[in-house]
Amino acid sequence: MNFGSSWQLFALGSAFFAGLTAIFGKFGVVGMNSNFATFIRTVVILFVIAGIVTLRDEWQKPTLVGASNWLFLILSAIATGLSWLCYYHALQIGPISKVAPIDKLSVAFAIVLGLLFAGEQLTWPIAIGGSLIVAGSVVIIAF
Repeated sequence: MNFGSSWQLFALGSAFFAGLTAIFGKFGVVGMNSNFATFIRTVVILFVIAGIVTLRDEWQKPTLVGASNWLFLILSAIATGLSWLCYYHALQIGPISKVAPIDKLSVAFAIVLGLLFAGEQLTWPIAIGGSLIVAGSVVIIAF
């Protein structure tokens, strides 16, 4: 397996860093407005990603990006921003042990949206895994 191009490795990295995001975010929003905290986080992310793109010499001319790419990246950014605003406010007023797992309902939403809009196929492993995520979130919410 080529770990440099393994989507599984990057997905696990995403999950790990999302876990750190919950911990650091919980402590970061103490005593401040969660929306402003999200703004600070976004500015830092902008500089970190710009640094990575610069170090890897991956800058592209914006004029070479297609109109549909722009549209969907802008819509994705809006959805991400709204998600982060909700997430940080939830972390500010709720426990990490409940907020972070419920946030992972995004996996179930992504599965359904992938089926409806991206032409993906529902397999038994995906259906069972998605159902378990939903069931776990229901348990966390109810108790």
